[in-house]
Amino acid sequence: MYFRHLSSPRLRGSLLLGSLLLAGSFSTHAAEEMLRKAVGKGAYEMAISQQENALWLATAQSRKTDKGGVIYRLDPATLDITQAIHSDLKPFGAAINNQTQTLWFGNTTDGSVTAVDAKTGELKGRVVLDARKRSETVRPLSPRELAVDETTNTVYITGVGKESAVWVVDGESLKLKTTIANTGTYSTGLAVDPVAKRLYTTNGDGELITIDTSSNKIIDRKKLQDDGKEHFYLNLSLDTAGHRAFITDSKATEVLVVDTRNGSVMEKVAAPESLAVLFNPTRNEAYVTHRKAGKVSVIDGKSYKVVKTFETPTYPNSLALSPDGKTLYVSVKQASTREKEATQPDDVIRIAL
Repeated sequence: MYFRHLSSPRLRGSLLLGSLLLAGSFSTHAAEEMLRKAVGKGAYEMAISQQENALWLATAQSRKTDKGGVIYRLDPATLDITQAIHSDLKPFGAAINNQTQTLWFGNTTDGSVTAVDAKTGELKGRVVLDARKRSETVRPLSPRELAVDETTNTVYITGVGKESAVWVVDGESLKLKTTIANTGTYSTGLAVDPVAKRLYTTNGDGELITIDTSSNKIIDRKKLQDDGKEHFYLNLSLDTAGHRAFITDSKATEVLVVDTRNGSVMEKVAAPESLAVLFNPTRNEAYVTHRKAGKVSVIDGKSYKVVKTFETPTYPNSLALSPDGKTLYVSVKQASTREKEATQPDDVIRIAL
C-alpha cells in the first residue's frame, strides 16, 4: 500500500509545522451551535486526537472513478482540510490509539486494516484479515467496525458476513493474533471495555455477544428481544461506569439500553430507525444518527427520553466526540446509488453541545 499527500513538499512541511504548533491543546471554539462543511465523496467514520488537535475522516471516494480513497485531516474548530492522505485502498471504519498515536482504518472491500501515524500521516503498516479472493462461491468477510484497547495495544475489527467473526490485531507488531469465530449473521457493532476485559458485538440475529478479551473467547450470547419481530442491531456504545450499552436497531423504531452484566433490556427509547450511536459520559447523553430520517437524536441518560433533535439531511452516518465531551461531529452522506453516484462531496457537521 502507498500513501501520497496532495501537497507539495514545502506545503506539506508547513502543514505539519502548523499541526505541531496546534498539538498542545484540543480546541473547537464552537461559537455557533452547528457548522457544516463539504469534505469529500464517500465519507464514513471519524477519529479524533487530542494531542494532535485533529479530526480525521475516512472517505472511500467514487466507486466508479477512484481506485482508492482519501483520509482527510480536519481542523476541529473550522472543519477546514489541513491534510489529505491518498490511499490505494478505500478506508471505511476508523479508530485511534491515543497512547501510541496510531490511526486505524478498515478497508472493507479489501479485507484488511491499515495503521497510520497520527503525527505525520505516514503509513505504519497493513494487516491482511481475510486474503480469500471473492468468487461466486467465496464471500470474504468485510471489515466494518474497529475498537481499540489502549491498555494492551490491541485492535478489534468485526468481519461481517453470513457467518461473522471478530479479528484481533496486535497494535505493536501489526499482526493478526487470532480470529474469534461464530459471532452471528452480519455481526457489525463493536465496543470494548478495557477495565472489565470485555468486548461486545451485535448482529443481525438480534444478539448481544460478550467476549472475554483475556482469552478471546465468547462467554455469553443473548437474544435481546424475543418478540417475534425482526431486529438488526447495527452499532453499540458503552457507558462503562454504568454497565450500560446503547444499541441501535435498523429494523425497529427504538434504541435499546442494555445491562452489560446480564444482557437484560433496561429501556427501549422511542426513536426512528437508527445507525450510529455514541455515549458521552461527560453529559450522560447518547447521540444517535437516523439515516433515513436525516436526524441526530440526543438521548438523556437518566430519563431515557429524546431531549433534542438535530436536523442533518441527507443521510447522517457516523459520530465522533471531542475529548472534553462538549462537541459532537457527524459525517453526512449525499444521496447516492451504484447507478447514480452523488455529484457533490459529503459533509461533516460540528455541533456545540
